[in-house]
Amino acid sequence: MNFYTFAKNVVKGIFFMGMKIEVIGKEHFPTTKGVLLCSNHINNLDPPVVGITAPRDVHFMAKEELFNAPILKHLVPKLKAFPVKRGMSDREALRKGLAILKEGDVLGLFPEGTRSKTGELGKGLAGAGFFALRTDAEVVPCAIVGEYKMFGKLKVVYGKPIPMIEARERKASAEEVTELIMNEIRMLIEKNN
Repeated sequence: MNFYTFAKNVVKGIFFMGMKIEVIGKEHFPTTKGVLLCSNHINNLDPPVVGITAPRDVHFMAKEELFNAPILKHLVPKLKAFPVKRGMSDREALRKGLAILKEGDVLGLFPEGTRSKTGELGKGLAGAGFFALRTDAEVVPCAIVGEYKMFGKLKVVYGKPIPMIEARERKASAEEVTELIMNEIRMLIEKNN
């Protein structure tokens, strides 16, 4: 058993013991091919929650600061995460994300770029649209609905892959495609609230 699988099982045990997590729509998740997994971001615990509920291993793009923290700098890379510099165009992170998708793996993103202080869905950054347009990966929207509290209820909802053929053919802008992805996440939130 590799470290990622071991950590996933440990974290799953902890979370499912302390909270009621309902996972909806796992059947929509493609079993092969690259997947761009885009979720809303309401809490610092979102990455592990998405990581333990997704049916495949997820490579998360994570803020660079995590890779400089004393304990986390050794742990986070083993969890298939890679750094991104926030607030600027990070070419190395973009190249790494494209490579993950082209290798047929799952790239996890929180398109808002930071967690929502209010719980409301914010505006998505163009990075999600960039990855969706530059690869033939399936784009899967995900919504985290509920509150993180002891013995609380949380839903993780995976939507059907968003059709991208038309947007790719007409060379839509990254911003336009990100907005399309955010609308799908918004609909999942509204439907499961």
